[in-house]
Amino acid sequence: MERRRVVVTGLGTVNPLAHDVDEFWDALLAGRSGAGPISLFDADGMPSRIAAEVKDFDTAVYMPRKASRRLDRSSLLFWAATKQAMDDAVLEFEDGDPAALRAGVVCGTGIGGIGTTQQQMATLADRGPSRVSPLAIPMIMSNQAAGAISIDFHLAGPSTCTVTACAASANAIGDAAEIIRRGVTDVMVAGGMEAAVTDFAMSGFASMKALTTRNDDPERASRPFDKERDGFLLGEGGGALVLESLDHAAARGARIYGEVAGYGMSADSYHITLPRPGGGGAARAMQGALDDAGVNAADVDYINAHGTSTPANEATETLAIKTVFGERAYELPVSSTKSMTGHLLGGAGAVEAVISLKTIESGVVPPTTNQTTPEPECDLDYVPNEPREVRVKRELSNSFGFGGHNVSLLFSSD
Repeated sequence: MERRRVVVTGLGTVNPLAHDVDEFWDALLAGRSGAGPISLFDADGMPSRIAAEVKDFDTAVYMPRKASRRLDRSSLLFWAATKQAMDDAVLEFEDGDPAALRAGVVCGTGIGGIGTTQQQMATLADRGPSRVSPLAIPMIMSNQAAGAISIDFHLAGPSTCTVTACAASANAIGDAAEIIRRGVTDVMVAGGMEAAVTDFAMSGFASMKALTTRNDDPERASRPFDKERDGFLLGEGGGALVLESLDHAAARGARIYGEVAGYGMSADSYHITLPRPGGGGAARAMQGALDDAGVNAADVDYINAHGTSTPANEATETLAIKTVFGERAYELPVSSTKSMTGHLLGGAGAVEAVISLKTIESGVVPPTTNQTTPEPECDLDYVPNEPREVRVKRELSNSFGFGGHNVSLLFSSD
């Protein structure tokens, strides 16, 4: 059976730079940072007191306030991104509509409802078990967002959740594309989110020495591929894509941003938090995406790197890119937009998929900001500090997560 082609017809995001795709894109090209002092809790005395928060997020823009109280902040971010993407795709399903049986959702998250978990644990300790909310368990479930989207948008096809740390929402997009390719559905909402800017989560990351401590200079704290990088900047946010089979999108005259042409996965099988030295696992994920798309390394025009601003990550990813692309690696623009958004953990892959598709649409590659000090181990073209006009027909987006999860997605304009 011929494999169905899968295209993207809708985009949505809520993240530290903006609450919609167009404003987000403008902010990226302007090199704006979403970083600042933490306002969501009192961070005094913590090693890292900065983050990339979603500011001024008003749930009433998207749903009645009463309805929003049943969802954790992380799920609300994905819900808002999904509403944007569905509106952008000009798609709507009614309850009981036969077409809704062939529409589903895959949502990725690394941690899930950690904010609600902390809040309800404090309630238990301070006020006793009778005061714990009856909504506590549904709100902390990692699959809550997928369930809420399925219910609220009347998507009666497959509804699943990927939980692979920082690779989660890239996995969600790849898995959703595979569901359409198999002919199970015609439409899928895919993406993910995270809202882990809490004192517990940041304390855990700080204990691992994973976070930047550049507290006096938050906008320059995230420095992927720079010699002076000292850890990642924690961010929050979500991104959603509407995926359709090409024939379904064409039949209804939908706008098409690009194709999900390739999906590669691998495991480092090495360490729970560190990448395998040499980047073999990451290289296999990238090569897998190329093979799945049926293209060669020479056909790729840009790489949106995982690039978290941690000492081990960038050197390893650089080696992986060289393994796959050989001498071509030195000609490829490679950038990490986490230099501006911070690291959105489970939401990173989805937001970076939005960036990838906007790059293909616009012919402009966003920069890696804060690149000022060369790192001998990182010697590729990281598009430092300024956006660049590049004709991008095929783009690779990398997402690597704790546990050794490696995912690469290849987007194409063909």
